[in-house]
Amino acid sequence: MNRNISIWNSLRPFSVGFDSIFDDFDRMLESSEFNSNYPPYNIKRESDNDYKIEVALAGFDKKDIEVEIKDSTLTIRNKNVEKVVDENGEDIIHKGISTRKFQRSFTISEEVKVKEAELKNGLLTINLEKIIPEEKKPRLINIQ
Repeated sequence: MNRNISIWNSLRPFSVGFDSIFDDFDRMLESSEFNSNYPPYNIKRESDNDYKIEVALAGFDKKDIEVEIKDSTLTIRNKNVEKVVDENGEDIIHKGISTRKFQRSFTISEEVKVKEAELKNGLLTINLEKIIPEEKKPRLINIQ
């Protein structure tokens, strides 16, 4: 996406210090991963400061999945490519449950921390919490 036609240009005259955030959003919109729908996922707000990401991973075991947080990017990927045989060593005649290679990334705020991740019944759930530092909480300024 050309920066000159960026949807964020309309916000730039009203903001200070957000250039890197607008650039991050432009990069995400340009990414082919942004347009992929595999694996399907939900992002839920549990409360003002608690979020949950749910990723449907039927056919995957927790040993097949990596969840990584680096800088402000939460990345979920599988470690194995398509299997030709199942875990019992038997040939698979029809493979309708996809275990193809994938990577799904989410850009998260600096204040958001990963609390835990759990894979249960084919659903990977990642619990996140927004921790607001004291200096960012609302306060009244004394006028002198």
